[in-house]
Amino acid sequence: MPTITIRTPELPVPRRRAVALRITRWLTAQGVQAGHVVVRFEPTGDGTVFSGGMPVEALPYETDGTGPQHASVTCCVGPDRDDTFRDGLARCVTEALGADARTPFCYLEFRPTSPSDVYLGAGEGMTRADGTAVGPAPATAG
Repeated sequence: MPTITIRTPELPVPRRRAVALRITRWLTAQGVQAGHVVVRFEPTGDGTVFSGGMPVEALPYETDGTGPQHASVTCCVGPDRDDTFRDGLARCVTEALGADARTPFCYLEFRPTSPSDVYLGAGEGMTRADGTAVGPAPATAG
């Protein structure tokens, strides 16, 4: 269940949707079910991201208006994903965002995450991403 968290200055909803669709399409081409792809956007405000002690919004920034001023991305993918998969996903994410050589700060990190460490659903319907069912919480005396 690949989960990609993208932190950038606020992006309009149509732009977020376009980025999420492009990432989902790339992942489905790699055999991932579309319903298993999660793309989360977290807007960052001025003074919340620093590089070398400088707020990233103070870094020189020249663009045609399509790319972000800065981006920090975390990709949680299975530990079995190889370098080719990770390199391709990194390229896909940065291209989808429009990050390029003019983007003064773009950080992308992979966190190998075992499906047994991911829980889905709520209440009695909770299961782990590896397919293991999780029973309801034990009743407590009270």
